[in-house]
Amino acid sequence: MRTITVITTGGTIEKTFDDRTGLLDNRGSILRRMLRRIRLEDTETRIVELMSKDSLLMDDADRGRIVAAVKDALASSAVSGVVVLHGTDTLEHTGEALHAAIGVPPVPVVVTGAMRPFEMKRSDALQNLTEALFAVGVLTPGVYCVAHGRALRFPGVVKDRARSTFVRATS
Repeated sequence: MRTITVITTGGTIEKTFDDRTGLLDNRGSILRRMLRRIRLEDTETRIVELMSKDSLLMDDADRGRIVAAVKDALASSAVSGVVVLHGTDTLEHTGEALHAAIGVPPVPVVVTGAMRPFEMKRSDALQNLTEALFAVGVLTPGVYCVAHGRALRFPGVVKDRARSTFVRATS
């Protein structure tokens, strides 16, 4: 049995539509709904609902909370990997902060998000969550961004807004 800690922070991946107000917003974690759509054999997920925030509204204090939550998850000898659900707009900043604070963790730490919310058609949310959960079982220890069929190790990951994905930074 493997144990994965999944830390939710909000972002597009967890935005939901409110038909009364017409707003697409972070109002709470929908991770459990997403996990019900995935078959995970011999896997226990520990969910930490840390915050429900658009990543454009995150500051260094929020990133500090994420780093602390990841360090807390890593303190458990039972954890096989850590997945952080995060908004894609500032995911690279949080990934860099995790890498700077943790270096090489004892197990893989994966940060992922989505360009389109889980609730929308043509969303990449479930694909990226599934890939992240799979990746913590096959990657070597380190901090990664996993999305769109790729695992990119920090440091040096950036969002390519033109392509709507993550890439290695070019000098």
